[in-house]
Amino acid sequence: MAAPSDMSKTKKAFALRLDPAVHAAVERLAAGELRSANAQIEMLLREAMATRGIDVGHSQRPKRGRPPTKPKD
Repeated sequence: MAAPSDMSKTKKAFALRLDPAVHAAVERLAAGELRSANAQIEMLLREAMATRGIDVGHSQRPKRGRPPTKPKD
């Protein structure tokens, strides 16, 4: 887990109050898509903003996961 000082440089932390039913629905959706509830909320916010024509952009952080495979010749 990242140190608190590292996290403050990469993500903005704040308290979010949700209706328990909304939180449960987000957790179910996140579990179905193999994401954390936090990542699911961020994705839903980005989708909603894109629908409204707001370009959020992306951070310069490297993508997680396996690098893409090179095609075989």
